Amino acid sequence: MALWNLIAGWHVWAVNISIPLALAVVATLGYVMGRRSVPSSSDVVVRSRRELRKAEQVARELERIAWVIRRNLARHHSSLERFKQRVAQLSAQGQETPWKELCAEAEAILVPTLRLATQLASAYDQVRQQANHLTTFAEVRTDPLTGLANRRGMDESLSAQFALKSRYETGFSLAIFDVDHFKQINDEQGHPYGDQVLQRLGRLLDDAARETDVAARYGGEEFLVVMPQTDLEGARLFADRIRRKVQQELRITVSGGVAAALDGDTPGSLMARADTALYAAKEAGRNLIVCHDGEQVLPPEEDHHALVAPGTAQG
Repeated sequence: MALWNLIAGWHVWAVNISIPLALAVVATLGYVMGRRSVPSSSDVVVRSRRELRKAEQVARELERIAWVIRRNLARHHSSLERFKQRVAQLSAQGQETPWKELCAEAEAILVPTLRLATQLASAYDQVRQQANHLTTFAEVRTDPLTGLANRRGMDESLSAQFALKSRYETGFSLAIFDVDHFKQINDEQGHPYGDQVLQRLGRLLDDAARETDVAARYGGEEFLVVMPQTDLEGARLFADRIRRKVQQELRITVSGGVAAALDGDTPGSLMARADTALYAAKEAGRNLIVCHDGEQVLPPEEDHHALVAPGTAQG
């Protein structure tokens, strides 16, 4: 029975280490440690609902992996049970030929079993390594003040969108938002208040964006939103909705420039058009959304003027 004890002992070990639980723990620790590096504010919660949705997707994927592993282990357990029954039968009969067949069957079970053990150990190490990589990935691509993507994260998102456009001819648009008179806000109410304004604006953008959109703080008081499968008019409507929400809820104003990716564009040329539209919005009086159609800056749909509460700086 020594042969059976060896197989059964490994099987108990494989089940008891709870591979799905180990994978979940590693992934969860990686996610939590990555988020610990982002400073929090007692006044503003910078964690976005988008991050929660991503965490839920990770959990669903881990659940799927766990189901596959449980299914494979169940099949393996059935094979071992049949093998145990044959060992018991042949022990009672004492026949030599069936014992040789049984040894061959045992080898057929042990070889893939040992291979599975090696694969599981390797998979565990890879998941742990990837969790560390994901932590680093999140840290270097996240703006610590707002919790949105930073410039590096946005540049990579733009490159990815252009790759998709080239391969599948899927269009997308870009909107740039800039807080009006932000220096005046800092000078009159202090930099801590200015930071709160940026945090609240970041949260507003994150709440308004779709799950497929990418919102980023590109630098200073400038924010970008990439909108996959969105044409110029759709992006303009989104940008103007943001402009109105900012004015109503934050009591400041923003100007925006919008452009859609065209054939032959690069991240630089698309950014340049959106930035030109933003500059036109500033020149036209601020608190406006202006579009660039690839040939020229289009006039804004209508003229807007900031309505800021008394005692606050006009954006």
